[in-house]
Amino acid sequence: MARTQDSPEGEPILLHWAARVEDRVHAWRERLGRRRGLITTVIPYTGYAAPGWARVLCRVVLARGAAAPTRVEKVRGWRSFFSIPVDDEVVVSIEGEEFRVRPDRAGIVDEVVDVHLEPGWHTISLHTEGTEPVTAGIFVVDPQSEFGIISDVDDTVMVTALPRPFLAAWNTFVLDEHARTPVAGMSVLYDRLSRANPGAPVIYLSTGAWNVAPTLSRFMGRNLYPRGPLLLTDWGPTHDRWFRSGREHKKSSLERIAREFPGMRWLLIGDDGQHDEEIYREFAAAHPENVAAVAIRQLSPGEAVLAGGRSRPGEPEEAGAPWFYAPDGAGLDEQFRAAGLLRG
Repeated sequence: MARTQDSPEGEPILLHWAARVEDRVHAWRERLGRRRGLITTVIPYTGYAAPGWARVLCRVVLARGAAAPTRVEKVRGWRSFFSIPVDDEVVVSIEGEEFRVRPDRAGIVDEVVDVHLEPGWHTISLHTEGTEPVTAGIFVVDPQSEFGIISDVDDTVMVTALPRPFLAAWNTFVLDEHARTPVAGMSVLYDRLSRANPGAPVIYLSTGAWNVAPTLSRFMGRNLYPRGPLLLTDWGPTHDRWFRSGREHKKSSLERIAREFPGMRWLLIGDDGQHDEEIYREFAAAHPENVAAVAIRQLSPGEAVLAGGRSRPGEPEEAGAPWFYAPDGAGLDEQFRAAGLLRG
């Protein structure tokens, strides 16, 4: 019998044959892993919230031994892509309240729970039956806030050479955060923006896989980027196709954020080596009230060649929200100050 899952409307849908094969492989690996003594482990991810609800993010996998959470957090490169996802129920504790959630077929928990929290940072606890709890940060957006930052990661805050197949594979599967290069001046720019707008949420939106979330988080912490949730995706087959679309992931994530924070105006930051300009332009046209400005980091000539060219030449004028183009954080900082978006 073909395996099904529920659609967002609650109707069962037939899984793509590649997804069914992947599920069988995961089930076989899970049985083998449990016989070898691997235990269920929750990998916590930073979430975000507003008064009345919270978006909880984590991944549930099998790992080895009593130090499994620490061991999994330190897994780097290609090893993170060979973890075994499981669907064990996760107990989420938030300010004395408990919620029970189930991972999806990739082991990802992405659930909204009803809870009332004060604006600012909070710590939540997550565990499965018989395991020690782990903690995750969750940022509650103040309903009075009117400004936030949504940033791409690859080639915007970190030089990764995506989407060059060979270099991308090397960066993703081999290198760790110590070998990755930050984009010049961007962490300083983000810090100044955060200081100039206290309480402004910073959300990092990437087409990268959830498997590399710990590596990306360590990289951004090491390079002093403002703390904020990562919104990544799963690279495996979906119910209707071989692989998820990174472009659709970004578009749907932006639409979701617009629904969740209808009064917020976002500074959208990306680069001109992928589809950020097109995605941001479409979003700005559909939600002009939610876009404060768009900033595009221009790739160097060498990066542009490796990336297969630029998306299109930067234009100084765009309809609606102001657009800014510069090769690094210092250039964008200068333009933001000239436009009055950044003071001090």
